[in-house]
Amino acid sequence: MKKNFLIFTIAIFVSGAMAGDWPGFRGPMGNGISDEVGLPVALNPKKHIDWRMDLPGRGLSSPLVVGDRVFITASGGTREDILHILCLNATDGSVIWQRRFWAMGSTMCHKKTSIAAPTPVTDGRFLFAMFSSNDLFCLDLDGNLLWLRGLTVDYPNARNSLGMASSLLLAGGLLVAQIENDSESFTTGLSLTGGMNQWRIQRPKSANWTTATVYRTESGRDLVLLQSSKGIHAVNPENGEVVWHYNDGASTIPSSVLAAGVLYVPSHGITALELAPDGASFNQKWRSSRLRPGTASPLVHRDRIYSINNAGVLTCGDTDSGNRLWQLRLDGPFGGSPVVADNHLYAFSEEGRVQVVDLSAPEGRIAGEMDLGEMIQCSPAISSGALYIRSDRRIWKIARKTQL
Repeated sequence: MKKNFLIFTIAIFVSGAMAGDWPGFRGPMGNGISDEVGLPVALNPKKHIDWRMDLPGRGLSSPLVVGDRVFITASGGTREDILHILCLNATDGSVIWQRRFWAMGSTMCHKKTSIAAPTPVTDGRFLFAMFSSNDLFCLDLDGNLLWLRGLTVDYPNARNSLGMASSLLLAGGLLVAQIENDSESFTTGLSLTGGMNQWRIQRPKSANWTTATVYRTESGRDLVLLQSSKGIHAVNPENGEVVWHYNDGASTIPSSVLAAGVLYVPSHGITALELAPDGASFNQKWRSSRLRPGTASPLVHRDRIYSINNAGVLTCGDTDSGNRLWQLRLDGPFGGSPVVADNHLYAFSEEGRVQVVDLSAPEGRIAGEMDLGEMIQCSPAISSGALYIRSDRRIWKIARKTQL
């Protein structure tokens, strides 16, 4: 490992995540499923937009929620080289604290994306935020900087011309960062107390915007499932060792989803991989080209798998067989991934329209719609009876208002 990375550290970490929090990309299990009930369905802007707050820059990253605090990143300035990390009051959207940093890495990206594309992650006490510039920050939940690392200092070619977007995750007591691109491509496990490499493995040289999945084995050990154009690599997060490899290719945009020991991979449509309880191997359960997702990641709820294709068609399939059960056309396109709560699917289109699908209806049914009027490409967060969604410039809280 090179010695010249920029790093500053002063903290000791203890996990404090609580039930009901939304601590990372696609929620506590990384699958877009929430146990919340009572979210609004037949949406009405006057009744259900609790608050809206302007952000100091652009972004595609999803909000995080810990208790009564909402965390969000943004990138500002004419070159998107001002990196913002904000903490908001979940009750009224007011700013509790805000931190700004200069980007040390490249801020080149496609006009449709942003430097604030990767979603942060938190253990309930500390916040880890990554930007497309490969700048990585660790703060406590009161906004105090604990350490930072400019990965471009060590790996100057680790970038692509469209921008990075893979989100951070926590596994095996380490912070896992995917820096996967068509040049200097790797994934690394970083220490929580200083951001130093504990291991680093080379990855396929191909632009990759997917986020890994964590599989908890029957013995309680984590396994990181890294997705790329070469398929799925199952990696031991303690040392970076590759345990097994599904080598039949996979998408580099929508991410896999894990449910009940089965990994549903965007590969040749959807390929279902049944994982061994000890994580040592896998078996292919089925494959269906009819369930192929577009940009949005698929999700699994109860015994059904749902995917949205590039035409905006929501497809429901059977998780046991992979058979397509029904389809429902939505008003798309969709850049962000949907979420499910209380048997309702919430999908936010790039045009800013939220559509609520009643999954209990035999063929699915649009039960609510609302237009926010701004480009949305992130997946929402759900916590304490509310959805939190950000556009390119704003963040909304959607809930049943206590006062009208």
